[in-house]
Amino acid sequence: MHTAVGIFIFVYLGMILGGFPGLAMDRTGVALLGALVLIVTGEVAPDQAWDAVDVPTIGLLFGLMVVSAQFRLGGFYAFAARRVAAVSFSPPMLLAVLLAVVAGLSAVLTNDIICLAMTPLLVEGCARRNLNPVPLLLGLACAANIGSAATLIGNPQNMLIGQALSLSFASYLVDAVPAVLLSLFVTWAVLALLYRNRWRLVSPPVSADSPPLNVWQTTKGTIVLTLLIASFLFLPVPREVIALGAAGLLLVSRKMHSREMLGVVDWHLLVLFIGLFVVNDAFRACGALERVFETAQNSGVNLSQPAWLFVTTTVLSNLVSNVPATMLLLPAATHPMSGAILALSSTFAGNLIIVGSIANIIVVEQARLLGVRISWAEHARAGVPVTMLTLIIAGAWLMLRMHL
Repeated sequence: MHTAVGIFIFVYLGMILGGFPGLAMDRTGVALLGALVLIVTGEVAPDQAWDAVDVPTIGLLFGLMVVSAQFRLGGFYAFAARRVAAVSFSPPMLLAVLLAVVAGLSAVLTNDIICLAMTPLLVEGCARRNLNPVPLLLGLACAANIGSAATLIGNPQNMLIGQALSLSFASYLVDAVPAVLLSLFVTWAVLALLYRNRWRLVSPPVSADSPPLNVWQTTKGTIVLTLLIASFLFLPVPREVIALGAAGLLLVSRKMHSREMLGVVDWHLLVLFIGLFVVNDAFRACGALERVFETAQNSGVNLSQPAWLFVTTTVLSNLVSNVPATMLLLPAATHPMSGAILALSSTFAGNLIIVGSIANIIVVEQARLLGVRISWAEHARAGVPVTMLTLIIAGAWLMLRMHL
């Protein structure tokens, strides 16, 4: 018992810090190390560790990563980014188009890969037009986070929530889409106001490498994605089975090598999930998680109540990141609206600070490599009001849904 609690504290401290000073180890490495120590010390048997892993969620994640890889390697993300950056609109209108495109893509494809593929091309397009790339890059990150909350396949935590709580794909759309659409408008308004006199910036030319648009591969991916979403909506087949079937279909190709497809899969994220599944299950099995919830309830924090779950998820997501926070709070998700509460609050909270979501980190780091610096203060000037306002919107909408 003491070993499981100690490892749990170690792992979640690593989630907060993003690693440990002096060790070349990120959150994924910390989670994996925690799981390995539990197995090596005999606290968790190998078969127990395997049983702790939610295989359907891992299968759904993997399958959708392969689908997203099809679009990236087929040049679609690069094509979309360049087309958006090239439209002859005013900067505020360009920002609006970017938010709409990125949010739409993030709702059905992996938002982290979208940010990875589009950031360099957005910087390149801004340099060509002498535009300040910072508001558009902040818009990219915010829209990727907010848009991903619209469906149960938009981001990893939503996939986990949908699988764990057996949520209906269609019903969740009703719970989430109105809040997402209004939040996108608010995000546009905040960024347009903050940068109203700072849209122009002369910067040196930037060249970003990207695959050319392959019309056939993009069309193939679009057909498979359309069938996949239609199956989610109308077929009583487990989502992970549909996603794995789609991945298998896309891997059968005469032109796009499977090694390249699998090279785009975010294996680090899959390992993070596996490690956290093992660590959290050991913590639960020794009775510690139940005691934590009981202590919280005795202190007046009843996580089964929607308001407390919403607030706790928001805070915890910024402490340990949204995926670990969601995993930790799922056992308390007993209210009928808990799935939407967890999904919207954990995702919208990710815009608060740079390390609040992987999408933010990807955009900031990719931009830095191309000479565009987004400081913590610069991000917070937009991230804090966007997060506060969108969380208010989400909370108000969810409250309205509960009383309809």
